[in-house]
Formats: sequence, C-alpha cells, structure tokens
Amino acid sequence: MAVTDAEEVTAALAEARARFRSIIEPFDEPVLRRQHDVLMSPLLWDLAHVANYEDLWLVRALGGAPTRTGLDDLYDAFQQPRRAREALPLLDLAQAHAYGDAVRARALEHLAGADLAPDGPDPLLRHGFVHRMVAQHEHQHAETLLAAVQLLPADEGHVLDAAPPPPAQVMPPAEVLVPGGPFAMGADDPASLDNERPVHEVDVPAFWMDAAPVTNGQYRRFVEDGGYDDRSWWGERGWAWRAEADLAAPQFWRRDGERWARLRFGTVEPVPDDEPVQHVCWHEADAYARWAGRRLPTEAEWEKAARFDPTTGTSRRWPWGDDEPGQRHANLGQRHLGPAPVGAYPEGVSAVGCHQMIGDVWEWTASDFRSYPGFEWFPYAEYSDVFYGGDYKVLRGSSWATDATVGRTTFRNWDHPIRRQIFAGFRTARDC
Repeated sequence: MAVTDAEEVTAALAEARARFRSIIEPFDEPVLRRQHDVLMSPLLWDLAHVANYEDLWLVRALGGAPTRTGLDDLYDAFQQPRRAREALPLLDLAQAHAYGDAVRARALEHLAGADLAPDGPDPLLRHGFVHRMVAQHEHQHAETLLAAVQLLPADEGHVLDAAPPPPAQVMPPAEVLVPGGPFAMGADDPASLDNERPVHEVDVPAFWMDAAPVTNGQYRRFVEDGGYDDRSWWGERGWAWRAEADLAAPQFWRRDGERWARLRFGTVEPVPDDEPVQHVCWHEADAYARWAGRRLPTEAEWEKAARFDPTTGTSRRWPWGDDEPGQRHANLGQRHLGPAPVGAYPEGVSAVGCHQMIGDVWEWTASDFRSYPGFEWFPYAEYSDVFYGGDYKVLRGSSWATDATVGRTTFRNWDHPIRRQIFAGFRTARDC
C-alpha cells in the first residue's frame, strides 16, 4: 500500500519533535533558560518558539483559533532579537512542553480532515506543503540548538553522545572537472521552500572543483603558514573583521603544545587532519582560497557539481541519484555529532565525482543571497524575501547536524560572512 502525504507528514512531524526534544532533555531548566552567547537564543525560547510557529501555520492558518493567546510577540524572531531573549518572561519548561503538546494535538486534528491533493483548493495543503514546512522549521531549530550547546562551557557541554563516524573508504582526487553548459537549477518538489523556486536554466562555464571539502589538515597548513597574519590573502572587510575579532584559527581550536586541539561538545580533543574543517566564517574561507591560488565556487557552480549528470544532461535529486539519503550516502541527522573523514561515503559521490556534498559541513559559496528569476514568496515574506539584498552569503550542502528533510541539494542556507558558530566549512574551485 502506497504511503500517503498525510502519513508522510504525520511521521515527519513526529520525527522532528522527537529529535528536537532529545537535544534539550539532558539539560536542567537553569541551563535551558540561560543565554550562553549573544548569537544564540536560550534553548527554552526555541522550545516554545517552534510550538508557536506550528500553532500559527498548522492551526490558525488552517482555520483554528490560537491554542494559547499572548505568545505571538514573545516568540516572534523578528520582534525579539536574540541578544534580548534571556530577559523575556519565557514559559517555563513544563509550560513549554504542555504548549507544544497541545498545539500538536490540534494540528493532527486539522490534518485528519485536510485535503492534501496536489490540485486541492488550498495551496498551503497541497501535498502537505505547510506540514512539511513546519517539520523542516523544527529540524532547523534542532540544528540551532546544537550550535548553542557547542558554545556551552566545557563543564556543561559534555551531555550529548553519538557513535563515531565511519572511517574513510577511499581517497578522493584533489579536484574534478565540471563540464560547461546549461543545467536545471532549483526545485519544485512538495518540500522545497520559496527561495529554492522556480526551476530555471543556468549556463555555467566549465570549472574545476575540489573533490572534497577542505580538511582540517589542509586548513592547518594555511594557519601555520601565517595565513591569519598576511594581509594579502584577505579582502578589505575580512581583514578588518580578522583584526577586530582577533582571529587566529577556526573557532574552538586551541594550541596544545606542538599540536592543535579543539573543543567539541565539552570535550577537548586533538584536531583530526582528515575531517572537513568547520566553524570558519566566509572571510576565513575566502582567505584560504586566495592563499591556495583558488576561489570559492558560486552557488550555481556548487549546485551543478552536486546535481548535474553529464551522461543524461539532467539534474539529479541527490548527488548519487534519486534514492532517499541513507547511512551509506551521507552524514546527516546528528548521527555522529561531527563531520566524517573525507572519503567516508563513496556511495554518495556526485556524477562529476564530488564527495560529501550533502552532510558533514555547510559549504560557503561566493554568492550573495539573491532571489531566483521569477521568485514569488510563499507563504510569508519573512522567510526569504526580507533577507534578499542584505549582508548574507549563501551556504550549501547541509551539515552533520542537518536532517535529511532539510539537507537537499537545492536547499539554500544563508548567513552573515562573519558567522563562525554554525557548522560550516567550504571547498574551493578554479577556472578552466
């Protein structure tokens, strides 16, 4: 019996809720309520925020009354800047859980009678779009929780555990040639969000792309070659930020005698050379690329390297084909709490030969965050439209902390070029 959209979205909502709560479960309420960094919310704010978002879209937008009044302003990300959220009169842990449970019960009641047909009268409901959007939103906040936990002091951060990632299976080549010509960029599947649409043709000249993300070992050579002290590798804004923030290495790296160590969820450990580097900002990625005699790929180049199949001339759904991501394909969904070594997923290679383009680390691109030709915001402008034209760079590919429902090849992430707390790395490219 075929799985229906209703069954799919019900399972997706349940999975997102279980994952989100599993991250906060080890912490007591004082830790959840405290703001550990001005860049991140108190974890307790996120807990009620995802419930409020669900109440807005799966209850009220579909004809219901608010599950609980008086919370919209309190949990509105635009009205409440992150640096001020600790001082807000937040729901306590029990209240936030009860609110989320009540909203979910009402959302499932509405779902039971909803018309999810692809040609149904309500565009929010077609193929369960709005339910998929809400599940993705909760997964995105689960990744945000992990970034906040990584910022905890060492004596508080050692609360999460997971199996180690698989070892390297192959040694990828240094770079691969991506052939020139047009390809179909963007998405139109039921889960894609407004900034991924519409599908449009882009002509990309041939270029060379790193076959794998830049590793800790490669980046360490840049650090030890004085890359952070050499003005010639940095753009004007990047050099000013490097000086202001006193950057000397990726965030969480520290000297341990003659070698480098890192803080990872409360544990100090040696920096493994074979993993993709993470916790670097766009300016650091750009400086490394210049030092290496290369550049960051554009967003279109990145997507073509991830999706384009030169044999068929078509764009794949995933780098490896159309099969849904499995454990053999990519490091996704918080299974390992960190990147896997380069070469760990030979079954996830793209048609042109790029490894680990999905999972492990978000990858900075050279592109500013802009709309695609023919873009129309849906269902609200504040998701994407208000960010276009701002000081944001596009990241692609998802990280080890990204759920597979979010980490697709067309998904567009964006952030300020100075951000380092996110699980971001990069790969480089060069012209033919």
